Amino acid sequence: MRQNRIALKNGFLTLALALPMGLSAQEMNKQLDPVTVTATIQPVSSSRTGRNLTIIKGSDIASLPVHSLDELLRYVPGLEVQARGPMGAQSDFVVRGGTFQQVLVIIDGLRVNDPNTGHFSSYIPVTPGEIDRIEILKGASSAIYGSEAVGGVIHIITKTFHANNQSSQDYDASVTGGAYGLWNASGNAFINTGKTAISAGVLSNNTNGQSLRGIDGFVHANTISLAASQQLGGKWRLSARSSYDTRNFAAQGFYTTYASDTASENVNTWWNQLQLDYQQEKEHLSIRLGYKSVDDTYKYNPSSVANSSNSQLWQLLTTYERSIGKKGSIVTGVQGQSKSISSNDRGDHDLQQGAVFFGYQQGIGDGFTLNPALRLDWNEGSGTELVPQMNLSYRHAWYQLRASAGKTIRDADFTERYNNYNKAYVSSGRLGNPDLSPEHSWSYEAGADIYIGNHFRLATTVFRREQDDVIDWADTPFDALPRKENLNPAGSFALAKNISEVNTTGWEADVYYHRKMPRGYLFSMNAGFVWMDTQSSDGNTSFYISSHAKLLTNFSLQLGAPRWEIALNGLYKIRNAQSNDAIKAYVNKSYFVMNGKASYHLIKDRCSVFLQVDNIFDRNYQDLLAAQMPGRWIMGGAQFHLHKN
Repeated sequence: MRQNRIALKNGFLTLALALPMGLSAQEMNKQLDPVTVTATIQPVSSSRTGRNLTIIKGSDIASLPVHSLDELLRYVPGLEVQARGPMGAQSDFVVRGGTFQQVLVIIDGLRVNDPNTGHFSSYIPVTPGEIDRIEILKGASSAIYGSEAVGGVIHIITKTFHANNQSSQDYDASVTGGAYGLWNASGNAFINTGKTAISAGVLSNNTNGQSLRGIDGFVHANTISLAASQQLGGKWRLSARSSYDTRNFAAQGFYTTYASDTASENVNTWWNQLQLDYQQEKEHLSIRLGYKSVDDTYKYNPSSVANSSNSQLWQLLTTYERSIGKKGSIVTGVQGQSKSISSNDRGDHDLQQGAVFFGYQQGIGDGFTLNPALRLDWNEGSGTELVPQMNLSYRHAWYQLRASAGKTIRDADFTERYNNYNKAYVSSGRLGNPDLSPEHSWSYEAGADIYIGNHFRLATTVFRREQDDVIDWADTPFDALPRKENLNPAGSFALAKNISEVNTTGWEADVYYHRKMPRGYLFSMNAGFVWMDTQSSDGNTSFYISSHAKLLTNFSLQLGAPRWEIALNGLYKIRNAQSNDAIKAYVNKSYFVMNGKASYHLIKDRCSVFLQVDNIFDRNYQDLLAAQMPGRWIMGGAQFHLHKN
């Protein structure tokens, strides 16, 4: 009788899944259910967090047809990257609709988002070779991370700051040449003795660019980074990083749709961070210090006066984690930020912020996990805010059910408050608004993950975000502007304003398949689909709310053999069509773009040559109105890798 029941149960599960693949009830492949630190700060299997996460292994980046980290993220399931230019020029990150300001980027726990503007969030000051993994958390996360963590969190985790006690050495280098004066190069070294870890990396992307309107789309993007980590005794570890990132690029159409726009921009970033860890069996104390300085020079055209600014961010994050019993743990934290800007167009301003937060994780029975979190956030300008969150998950052998609800917050940056505020005269353009209120929202989601064998995972989620006082730019008549002293009465202006109500409803599905086959063959695929509907009280007339995709599907595919490898990535999106006939700028209702890379290994696992084609089908497209993206681009090069244990 008992054997019959077991057989009936197994047959039912196989029939329900409608796939002829065996189920693994005893263990889950770490490729499908890896350990994450982003959802709760505490290391935990992603299936126990109650959240939808995507994790990219750093070792996979070199195989893909991408030149920079923002291009890599463009093909992550469910993540929309609104690119203004190629190869790291500038991109905005959007998760589950909303605006680009509502995604938080962090490196080893510290915030990258700049006080000046969220447009700089894609300037990630580490090289691809330094990355251990990238964790993308979708949905509300303000209870742990604070402002900007509205749509999601992108967490860059580096090898040096998370080094283990196993000795290893890795050396990587690549060089690429191609059309339009393209010349890219990268190199990275990582040495881990078990007690000491050191990494050094450099990335340089350079091109004259394809022709735009009266200017070529040139890009010169360079990053150099040094990091070290030292074990101090058996329980302490000290880690440090210093990096410099410089980007000089054509910025036509990045911020305006005027015919006289032949802009160029130069953004230079210094990034420094220090981390002290104390680790023993049941507790972990981490103290993180960070300093970021950004110099930005934007010149609208050769006859204009350049906008120049320096923004600075000091930050402190202290967290304490402790296990409680067999299935429980807590995390507490204190966070402080000091932001400032000195600018000839925005003026001189500073802002202080602080927070304390608490998170608790408790396993209940065999499959339930409860993750509540609470944050008390203080902002010098807007006062204190209580931010709660609750995550639930239930994990069975082959499926997971999860749900999450939480409050999110976001304060305006210095550009939204003070853009063009300090100029003697402004003929037209975007205007900051010092009286902006902070954004508030409640986010809800529910989802299910299905695991088939050790190779396949399907994640599907429905979500809803209800927002008040969302900050966005909207065309505003001169008479309705709150401040007119330095403005041209005949000019055209867009004002940063609070939109009383914006609600987004959506559904997303992510598919992951990874399998190593006999004789050294590999097949790996990540693909995502997301549908969103956003309704706002102003009728979707504000700029960035109306620019996000209504439907987005993106994918990354790898086919490998002992001597060759093929990688493809692509995306298809549907969004609101926009146009400006005066400058022949068009955002089509939909577009599909795909890139490809074919590699041949001259020396297995050590040296390869490759041919790469970006925008294979030569699509004419813009993610944001007037920011023209390149057409077909052919290039080739060589890659080198050496690993020693």
